[in-house]
Amino acid sequence: MLLAMVITMAVLPFWIRLLKVRQIGQQVRADGPERHLVKQGTPTMGGVILLIAIAISVILIGRLDDAGEMVPLLLVTGATLVTGVLGLVDDLAKVVKERSLGLKPGAKLVCQFLIATVFCLCAVNLAGVAPTVDIPFLANLDLGVLTTYIPCGGFVIAVPWLYLLYVNLLMAGMSNSVNLTDGLDGLAGGCVMIVMAVMAAIAYRADDFNTAIFCAAAAGACIGFLWFNSFPASIFMGDTGSLALGTAVAAVSVVTKTEFVVLIIGGIFIVEAFSDIIQVLFFKATHRRVFLMAPIHHHFEKKGWSETKVVIRFWIISGLLAGAGFAYYFAQGIM
Repeated sequence: MLLAMVITMAVLPFWIRLLKVRQIGQQVRADGPERHLVKQGTPTMGGVILLIAIAISVILIGRLDDAGEMVPLLLVTGATLVTGVLGLVDDLAKVVKERSLGLKPGAKLVCQFLIATVFCLCAVNLAGVAPTVDIPFLANLDLGVLTTYIPCGGFVIAVPWLYLLYVNLLMAGMSNSVNLTDGLDGLAGGCVMIVMAVMAAIAYRADDFNTAIFCAAAAGACIGFLWFNSFPASIFMGDTGSLALGTAVAAVSVVTKTEFVVLIIGGIFIVEAFSDIIQVLFFKATHRRVFLMAPIHHHFEKKGWSETKVVIRFWIISGLLAGAGFAYYFAQGIM
């Protein structure tokens, strides 16, 4: 955590200067809160440095000499970095087109599903991840009941269709949820930091040292990033960071078998996503709005809360949800 934080804090000032020289800045949505217009042109794509810091930390500290322990780490890191590349393309498209919309939503979603599919199949067939979803105290859902086995060059590929569907929804959903949360200075970075710190503890307790290192590195990188992203932000993480970090949260939950509990630990992201979905569906049905503006953090801005107040209160809620999920996960082992 410390290493990733130091790398991020050391490199970001140079990255910010480079982006300013190249005039690569944030494109603010025209229909957003009026006070956000001053953020137009603020350097973006800070997620590039976040991902570099995470990758370096994992390489230097992770256990790379044991193939069994290395596979889950490679899968989680690979899915995160590839999604980061997708986000980078999206950010560059926004800069080139000089508008707040980058890649078409459909194209972005197809790419996210492709990444999730490859990750899931590799997790099941190479890392030995069971196609089940554990709901503590209630049930252990076997989503491998509909599995197709495909022979491929002396190796049989198992395709658990129900589990594959769940992982696709989880990874794409969490990735886009974190992306929606990234609308205020420090909001997404702080919430991801809290979630990843808890996921690091869960992975470490499960003796999954490499995944714990990855989570700690992600949390540390977010801490370093918050030094420059706190209000008023000197740089934004962009889709490069938010999409990648959302994928990281979901990918870690798969290899640690917390695919259900992560919905509680990362509950703040779920709330943000559902507020946006509810707003859209309700408006299409009634031409009226549930919230003053969606996602929900903008609703509170419209109600007169300062940006800092919204962010800090959302951090508190994120901490409470992460703590509740952490307790729920470990309570099953105690009782």
